[in-house]
Amino acid sequence: MPAVPRCPLFGRCGGCQLQDLDYDEQLARKTEQIRALFPETEVAPCVPSPREYGYRSKLTPHFPRPRPDRPLAIGFLEVGLPRRTLDVPACPIATPAVNARLAELRAEVHARRESYQRGATLLVREAASGVTVDPRQVITEEVGDLALQFLAGDFFQNNPFLLPRLAAHVAAEAQAGGARFLVDAYCGSGLLALAAAPRFERVLGVEVSPSAVRWAGANATRNGRTNCDFLAADAAAVFAAVAFPAADTAVIVDPPRKGCGPDFLRQLAAFAPRTIVYVSCNPETQAPDIAALRAAGYRCLRVQPFDMFPQTRHLESVATLARAA
Repeated sequence: MPAVPRCPLFGRCGGCQLQDLDYDEQLARKTEQIRALFPETEVAPCVPSPREYGYRSKLTPHFPRPRPDRPLAIGFLEVGLPRRTLDVPACPIATPAVNARLAELRAEVHARRESYQRGATLLVREAASGVTVDPRQVITEEVGDLALQFLAGDFFQNNPFLLPRLAAHVAAEAQAGGARFLVDAYCGSGLLALAAAPRFERVLGVEVSPSAVRWAGANATRNGRTNCDFLAADAAAVFAAVAFPAADTAVIVDPPRKGCGPDFLRQLAAFAPRTIVYVSCNPETQAPDIAALRAAGYRCLRVQPFDMFPQTRHLESVATLARAA
């Protein structure tokens, strides 16, 4: 069913693609998108976001080098004009607090426009600890019973309203196969590992970023997750330091948009864990990665989409795999 877009810039701003559809239709399309990618696997209906608008806790608007002969546009790229920045005074999918701080930040930039010798990318981020525009500021975000600290400029899911349900689902799927140990192979600041930790005897988070590992370890201490360890591992030997027996281990993978890549998948298949829970923000790269894992002896049991990004074409997809008998 059609809907009236809430944003006057819809169709010009590249941020949203689905505001002209009612929310039930958006969810149905996203479910069908995943079913088309996984035709032989059980795909559950897409889990809706508690907020259809006003959910996004982070914006990164940018502006080009100011020129005296042109108005300064602060916003996002215009559809069909990849080199042109569209001025965006407010974003309906952002939280009210983010929009309020965005208005202040825009005024500050306009007041100092002559001091900018080049363009810049800005940050507005809301967390449980408040709103900041400083990417180096330490912030605290709450997810369920966890309180996580990290730098405001670090990657973190930007729909805090659906994130607790996503984290709980990943934890339950990791446990469902009966594993006693857990490895989080792209652990970041520790969210998924720490959320699942009460279900396992021991948990190991692995990251190529030493700074992320430090945040994850501090977050484990802060939240009393005493059964968790975190280590920085070389990308070419992610599982070399994993001492857990593979037959009793579940592995969570949550890679960047480009997917896991063949080298990582070979390592994962060689480790041969009992269960794999693959979390993806880009199902187009998740599907071929899972096809490679199938070829290596895994069955894809089910896929659960989550609408972490209402009004956009994007979604989060969680696939559960088990070693074939």
